Amino acid sequence: MKNRRILTVAATAALALGLSACAGGGGGGSTGSGTGGGNGGSGSAGADAAIGKIVNASDAKGGTLRFGMAGDWDSIDPGDTYYGLSWNFLRNYARTLVVFKAAPGEGGTQLVPDLATSLGKPSDGNKTWTYTLRDNLKYQDGSPITSKDVKYAVARQLDKDTFPNGPTYFNDFLADVPEGYSVYKDKNLDDLKSIETPDDKTIVFKLKTGFSGFDYFAQLPATAPVPQAKDTGSKYKETIVSSGPYKFTSYQAGKSYELDRNESYDPATDPDSGRKALPDKLTVELGLNAADVDQRLQAGDLDVDIAGTGVQAESQGKILADPTLKAQTDNASAARTWFTVINSDVAPLDNIDCRKAVVLAYDKTGYQRAYGGKTGGDIATSLMPPNVPGHEDIDLYDFKAKPQGDPDAAKAALAKCGQPNGFDMNISYRAERPKEKAVAESLQQSLAKVGINLSIKSFPTADYTKLYAGKPDYAKTNKLGLIVYGWGADWPDGFGFLSQIVDSRVIRPSGNTNLGIKIPAVDTLVDQALAENDAAKRDAIWGQADKTVMENAAVVPGVWAKGLLYRPSNLTNVFVNDGFTMYDYAAMGTSRK
Repeated sequence: MKNRRILTVAATAALALGLSACAGGGGGGSTGSGTGGGNGGSGSAGADAAIGKIVNASDAKGGTLRFGMAGDWDSIDPGDTYYGLSWNFLRNYARTLVVFKAAPGEGGTQLVPDLATSLGKPSDGNKTWTYTLRDNLKYQDGSPITSKDVKYAVARQLDKDTFPNGPTYFNDFLADVPEGYSVYKDKNLDDLKSIETPDDKTIVFKLKTGFSGFDYFAQLPATAPVPQAKDTGSKYKETIVSSGPYKFTSYQAGKSYELDRNESYDPATDPDSGRKALPDKLTVELGLNAADVDQRLQAGDLDVDIAGTGVQAESQGKILADPTLKAQTDNASAARTWFTVINSDVAPLDNIDCRKAVVLAYDKTGYQRAYGGKTGGDIATSLMPPNVPGHEDIDLYDFKAKPQGDPDAAKAALAKCGQPNGFDMNISYRAERPKEKAVAESLQQSLAKVGINLSIKSFPTADYTKLYAGKPDYAKTNKLGLIVYGWGADWPDGFGFLSQIVDSRVIRPSGNTNLGIKIPAVDTLVDQALAENDAAKRDAIWGQADKTVMENAAVVPGVWAKGLLYRPSNLTNVFVNDGFTMYDYAAMGTSRK
């Protein structure tokens, strides 16, 4: 998922990725340093009490749960979103075939049926996957949800011109999808033969190759049903038709959303997901100042920072120094890395030695400080975090020995790439994220010592990958050579973490999550991993892919992430879901009525 899926989605061993045959594997997730442990139960209040356990366990309904966020995310349209916070939140208004369970700790990494009666039933060497819908599923207007609505939902998001955000898994794996396919051209869906709906309850997916982890695709927001007659393309986000326990009653783009209870939602059709639907109303304020979000949480004027990545560095010191405030925090680890892409499309970064100069020169401690020091995470030496299977402990550039950078080695690399005096370059970050601004400033300062002069450019979060950093033509023309970014695993194995950010074949005209990594050897390793049935061998290939990215100096690996989450005392049923490594937005309630 990106962070663009900030979201980190974890997974269970039984459903680990593989081709043709199901293979074992493990899932990462949040591992707190405090009182956590185990699944379920009610934790006593205190630091890290919501890691692995529930704080203020309650089934009491009522009140308004108030979310806030600096900036905005890509879209509330389930077919056009790739932010983890969005995937977490949309479970309130959209149901998918399969879902990560709303449960504390590792329970949140469990895939359970949602619209479907069970997990997928594979056949034909895992090339065919069949799901059966539950009885009595309804939209907010009371009309029935059918398998054809799910097919239409998946089909519409294949159109990456209309829906540039979101993953490309269905585009990549469904069999025989016509090039440039769009439901707005093929309104009868006649040309999409890889999804069959023999009746209103059954949906069948046909893949190019056997894939044992297809249930992970079935939990993607793209499988949330969309009634074709109500679809308005890119404007559908303004009039979402709910299939979940809440429905939108107000949509103000970039400003706010309001959701009230969906009277047509029947909890009896939802026995497995763990959704609580406790509040009567959900509100989301957008475009706030990040520091103000922290202050309002502490003042009781806001309930949840929906970004889910933790308080800002300036707030962190105050909170940790106050025992009362610290007791209302959870320092959750994540299968996520904050990093900066070195865009090989932009000269002279098309030269490996110029890229190496950047990697050698930057101050790792400055990057870590931007995220709040050790509370914000550990200095990364590669892309893939330690809690993702396949991670290798590599340190090709002596980061551990020289955490503040190696200017002499960087200058030697500059001489080798024909830029002995350095060069000028732009660096981009998401405007509403102070931590990313601090990263850009830290890189500017440390790289200037070797003559690499950075001009800092900020762009709005909502359009960062659609119009700017993730639009290759724009990035190249505007010399966005360094792109501050972050990524959380869609599920914790090498494929779930690496494929969407290092495989050059996922790069498209806009809306990218791979922001400039084009290494043929890495693409080959991706294919080798997908063809390998043995889990240990497959993990080793992903580790090699990660190492190859570093050998090619394609990224500045910043921090393997943690976040200091703050929970006001009025929150009920609050816990960190390891599937998202943030608070679970489909389970919590409020005691403030």
